[in-house]
Amino acid sequence: MKKLSLTLSIALLTACASNNSPSNVVAPGDAKSPTTRTLDAGAAVLQSRPPVDALNAYLDGFHFYNGHPDVQMEAHHYCAILNEEVIQCVIYDGNRKDAKLMGVEYIISEQLFNTLPAQEKALWHSHVHEVKSGQLVAPGIPQVAEHALMEKLVHTYGKTWHTWHTDLHKQLPLGVPQLMMGFTADGQADPKMVAERDKRLGVDSNQKKAARADIATPAIAPGADAWRQGRIIQIDDPTQTPHRH
Repeated sequence: MKKLSLTLSIALLTACASNNSPSNVVAPGDAKSPTTRTLDAGAAVLQSRPPVDALNAYLDGFHFYNGHPDVQMEAHHYCAILNEEVIQCVIYDGNRKDAKLMGVEYIISEQLFNTLPAQEKALWHSHVHEVKSGQLVAPGIPQVAEHALMEKLVHTYGKTWHTWHTDLHKQLPLGVPQLMMGFTADGQADPKMVAERDKRLGVDSNQKKAARADIATPAIAPGADAWRQGRIIQIDDPTQTPHRH
């Protein structure tokens, strides 16, 4: 796996993207009181947040519910690169301050993925198509830095759980976590969804696809994307909360 260069690391740390993707969910509750606002301000000044400060990479892509590839949504990832083999991301439904935390994604190298037992591999999805299609983007960083990052990510695998299904539950996070997957071929992602995202973020997936043609297309490791072989895994929900349209 290619290592992140110092230039790329600096680019990620200083990246700036327009915060123009609002959350579609309004959580119930009264507006912050003066006391709460004072506590917020005090905490911001006095408390350190090393794990949060480590979230220095912003990725935007798309997920679908495992077993229901027709139910799709955009996912804003804020990621910490722990080392050359492991990245961890928190996922939001927007990129503004009021965005709702939808879930988490763990990203590992192919080398680590190949060490997993078969049952565990079924929970993970490949990133080859997401990278090569141009659908996965890193808004706000120079093209050369994004290209280097994608050269790294094309060799990785992700395990994603959404805990707030904001496409259905517009006020509170209901039900149990749902396992999400990534697209593996052209024609799977809703083109209107991709086009709307591209316009909003000022990117062009087709141009990025062309620019990434020089990135080698690795073979997908056996065991990943198990949904393609009909292996569907989800947690049984005792609340019977609907998780899809």
